[in-house]
Amino acid sequence: MKSFVAAGVLAAVLGAAPAFGQQMVQSVCQQNFAVEGTPRVTAMNFRTWRDFPNLAQPTALKNLRAAMLAEGFSNIGLDAEAGALTTVQETSGSGRPQTLRVTARKAGNGTRVDAVFMIQAGQTADSNVIRAALCRVVDAANL
Repeated sequence: MKSFVAAGVLAAVLGAAPAFGQQMVQSVCQQNFAVEGTPRVTAMNFRTWRDFPNLAQPTALKNLRAAMLAEGFSNIGLDAEAGALTTVQETSGSGRPQTLRVTARKAGNGTRVDAVFMIQAGQTADSNVIRAALCRVVDAANL
């Protein structure tokens, strides 16, 4: 009985190993993540970026908008000439919105995507949660 349970646990661990290993390696977007500001004292900006060789800007903008919608953002404004998507959300009940701005600019034969999530002074956010959400949006540019 003990060997069966041990074998089952070992199989479960080995079966989960690839997924665990994939989470251990940070994407380019996650490596480029930076936080500016002082929590609760100043406004905070959470930024990241990624280059996508051979990705057309219009395709990137379409995919980025879809990813922003999937993350729960709505009323997304598009400035196609500037390659910018902007949305504002108010989730705290304070009447003080947070802003997400994503740009997709031509870079050589591809597109560079930059994203910044801005919260106001006095607001807080978990940088790990923001990093994961921003990178889901940025990485979706090339779906």
